[in-house]
Amino acid sequence: MILILVMLSGCSTNADPNTAKSKEEGQASETFDGEKLQIVTTIFPPYDFVRKVGGDKVEVTMLLKPGMESHSYEPTPKDIIKITNSDLFLYAGGESDVWVEEILEGSDKEVNSHALLQWVEPLEEESAEGMQVKEHDHEHGHAHSEEEHDHAVHLDETEYDEHVWTSPKNAMVIVDEICEQLSVLDRENAAYYRKNAAAYEEELKALDAAFETVVSQAGRSTLIFGDRFPLLYFVKTYGLDYYAAFPGCSMETEPSAATIAFLTDKVKEEKIPVIFYLEMSNGKIAEAIAEATGAETAVFYSGHGITAEDLLAGEDYLSLMYRNVETLKNALDSE
Repeated sequence: MILILVMLSGCSTNADPNTAKSKEEGQASETFDGEKLQIVTTIFPPYDFVRKVGGDKVEVTMLLKPGMESHSYEPTPKDIIKITNSDLFLYAGGESDVWVEEILEGSDKEVNSHALLQWVEPLEEESAEGMQVKEHDHEHGHAHSEEEHDHAVHLDETEYDEHVWTSPKNAMVIVDEICEQLSVLDRENAAYYRKNAAAYEEELKALDAAFETVVSQAGRSTLIFGDRFPLLYFVKTYGLDYYAAFPGCSMETEPSAATIAFLTDKVKEEKIPVIFYLEMSNGKIAEAIAEATGAETAVFYSGHGITAEDLLAGEDYLSLMYRNVETLKNALDSE
């Protein structure tokens, strides 16, 4: 039995997204038989996108349960059965999803699987000035053997950020790809999926425009995160600068004194009014910096996961991102 000790989120390391193609690529599609399509996703963004496009024609399962800490996730035998029996399986992609490749390669069935990282222009991971980076951050919590680790390191030194959905422009591309997948699986309802996708993409365009407006009217362009930083696609999309305690895939939780001092000095130098931390984070690093500088703290939603309370209340990708629109206004205020 393969021992799978993995984390579901984080940055893809040493993996070229162009080589992580679906096992179903090039195969003939099957016509839908009238039952609801069974879609499985690892995380919240594709889960929500599938809900919006598929409507009542699909049944979608999210493996990462609401409120669950993604870094400690391990697929259960039940999860593996859901994946192998699905009509479509969506995951982030990259080295942090090595467990996915192991499941797909070990399955007796061909699984119609797609990595979100394949569908957009990937960005290489980067470390901002002052960011605390340790070599083992890039192991992503995997229990690799020495041979497996050497293979991962030397196969391809390029690292890619997997958090592609943090840019609404990427979200539009992903939604379009999901629509095409559903339309191929269920040709009879293709017009339904395309109508839903078109309507949802209009909402994503409005979200994109809202962010553009905030940034264009802002008095500053620098964000400070007292946390991990899984928002590279977001800041690159809107031309923002950033400083953070850790990279987006870091396993670290305790920053060095030098990192805290660097971020504190940056807040004071640039008169930054807001220190951000991520949803489902304890916010302690942001609070420490805020206490030393007089700044406020606020949550910035990466959208990677969702709390049980928010899901029950009907929150979704759009509503979480619109929360970011409002907090961004305060953070970029020149006063």
